[in-house]
Amino acid sequence: MSETHCLRDILRQPGELRKCLDNVTASVDRGAAILREATDVYIAGIGASWSAGMGAQAIFAEGGRSANLVDAAELLHQTSFRPGSAILLLSRSGKSIEVVTLLDRAAKAGVKVVGVTNAPDSPLGKRSDAPVLLGIGFDHAISVVTYSTVALAGGLLAAVATGKKPDVAALRTSFDALPKAIEGWRGRLSGNPWFTAEKATYFLARLGSLASAHESRLMWEETAKAPASALTTGGFRHGPQEIVEPGLRVGLWIDGKTRREEDFALARDLRKLGTKVLIIGQGLPADTGDLVFELPPIPASWQFVTDIIPAQLAAEHLSHLRGMDCDNFRLSSHVVTKEGGLL
Repeated sequence: MSETHCLRDILRQPGELRKCLDNVTASVDRGAAILREATDVYIAGIGASWSAGMGAQAIFAEGGRSANLVDAAELLHQTSFRPGSAILLLSRSGKSIEVVTLLDRAAKAGVKVVGVTNAPDSPLGKRSDAPVLLGIGFDHAISVVTYSTVALAGGLLAAVATGKKPDVAALRTSFDALPKAIEGWRGRLSGNPWFTAEKATYFLARLGSLASAHESRLMWEETAKAPASALTTGGFRHGPQEIVEPGLRVGLWIDGKTRREEDFALARDLRKLGTKVLIIGQGLPADTGDLVFELPPIPASWQFVTDIIPAQLAAEHLSHLRGMDCDNFRLSSHVVTKEGGLL
């Protein structure tokens, strides 16, 4: 089986995360000051960048600051903003049509924009009040490295804005441990019964890892061309659990410190009901799921930066099982630059 561009992007992720951490740590102060002083904070993105915004929102919440996460296409419909508002706008390309239009709306409303992008010459890179540039290599197609680095940069801005600077040395140590972990994770994929489940796929998580659940749903659709759903772990237990039956496939993120025993109990019950369960987290019993991915140690609040990687590997693996080309889009362009229509 030939190595896909998607897999190559996944494998170079540890080095790019280290590079992004160095680049962004040195440049977040101006943007963080804007967010700190804002009357209202909006986090906006679309596609993978919207998912990444959930990590930043969780860091804001931990710091005691409310932040509104809004799909960029929906924020365009907001007719006014409170004076002093600011937008943390996330976009790897910086030139999606919704991002460009939102820049126009923000300028007219007097709203400051802190832009996170990998494209300094893009509209977002040029027109942000405080651009934060990732400085990493672009992905071949599917957002892989540009997803995790956008998530990291957004989280760093939120942390500095709320006075909760992360342990950068601990993050570097975790990133350094990823290559060996990835090698082990890849060895667990082939022939694992989790992939043979014939029903729907549901991704469940809490707090920052909810970003990874939603990004996994998107990767399922883009990479394996397969439908999936993403929910909060708590929300799943209020109605959606009625779909549980033998052959269902569930991906469950275990937070580093929150509701761990409750979520281990959920995994046990799902398996008793015939569901195949994938588990991602730290400090996991080996028998807690059908497919278990133990993460290198990382501060619990920042687990969302690395806990997407096992799911990325799973999506790439599933694309082979389904006979799908994970390196190309069938129906959409790499960057959407006009509104309306599909073809």
